Amino acid sequence: MRRADSSSILSGHFTSFSNLSPLKIHLKTMRSLALLLGVKAACILLVSSLSGTGAVNNSGRWWGIVNVASSSNLLTNSKNVQLVLDPSLALLSRRQRRLIRQNPGILHAIAAGLHTAIKECKWQFRNRRWNCPTTQSPTVFGKIVNRGCRETAFLFAITSAGVTHAVARSCSEGAIESCTCDYRRRGPGGPDWHWGGCSDNVDFGRMFSREFVDSSERGRDLRYLTNIHNNEAGRMTVSSEMRQECKCHGMSGSCTVRTCWMRLPSFRTVGDFLKDRFDGASRVVYANKGSNRASHRADPRHLEPENPAHKPPSAMDLVYFEKSPNFCSYNGKTGTLGTSGRTCNSSSPGLDGCELLCCGRGFKTRTESVTERCHCTFHWCCHVSCLNCTSSRTLHQCL
Repeated sequence: MRRADSSSILSGHFTSFSNLSPLKIHLKTMRSLALLLGVKAACILLVSSLSGTGAVNNSGRWWGIVNVASSSNLLTNSKNVQLVLDPSLALLSRRQRRLIRQNPGILHAIAAGLHTAIKECKWQFRNRRWNCPTTQSPTVFGKIVNRGCRETAFLFAITSAGVTHAVARSCSEGAIESCTCDYRRRGPGGPDWHWGGCSDNVDFGRMFSREFVDSSERGRDLRYLTNIHNNEAGRMTVSSEMRQECKCHGMSGSCTVRTCWMRLPSFRTVGDFLKDRFDGASRVVYANKGSNRASHRADPRHLEPENPAHKPPSAMDLVYFEKSPNFCSYNGKTGTLGTSGRTCNSSSPGLDGCELLCCGRGFKTRTESVTERCHCTFHWCCHVSCLNCTSSRTLHQCL
């Protein structure tokens, strides 16, 4: 077959265009561009499907609002109550944005709950090799989110608990328009006390957290089941630790009658409980061991211990399915920062000790001077005078 000359092809192409009206030329050009874009998109999808990277993991993506949920991203009504998230903020799913629009004021509670959860995570793991590091990126916790280890389980549980706790508290404070105090407990509760006051609405907090947090999970695989299980474990920890508070009524301060209500636990209590569950977390597999992917009828009850000798995990236990990475050294692939430069305790045999925290690499010691205010005295009226005291402090840092 004879090969066509490229110049003749181009000349013929432009000749055909010259015989058309401007409108037809425009339409033909637009069709050509659309065809090229369609082919390009199809190629990208094909390559993605072949490489196995086409699926997007949205687990924990909503955590990114903790870095962007500021006053500039909120619309408010006349009462200065947060209404909706700015449409340009695309970290949330359509369902999550709808839930925020339906519950004015709740975005602030979600962001506050995330801040509390992150702060608690850092405190609980301050002496561990993995110390709950965070970034300013939308992923917040880094690549550990894409794994199925103990640390991932704790992150899902503590953030779900943080949203539950903050939303329940905001309801009783009147900061969310769609909920109030939990007034279901009314009337006599005992021989010398009765229900009253404003109970924290933990049921609404738990229900909203389930709708909002769990909606970011997709699929029916083992990762989906463990994330959903750990989310619920965090919520159940908050509701199970609710406590009764009472106020006395009577003449001259006597406690003839008491009014009682239900109060949320401190979030430190929630964090301590989940940390204990982290230490005793269960490694799980599917109940149908012949497959590594659950069927569409699967649910969290299909998880069972990897070791048949262990008892099945309860609804409040944390579960995981893979071993934790090595947190001793920096690894960009797994997202671990390592422990180099971390401050350790040279006299401690525990996890915060230099031997364990530094992974046997050794440590360096340095002395620094610290100036603090001291010997403060109150003078009437009305100021406080202090002296500046300087002391030396010895620090040990991992190599």
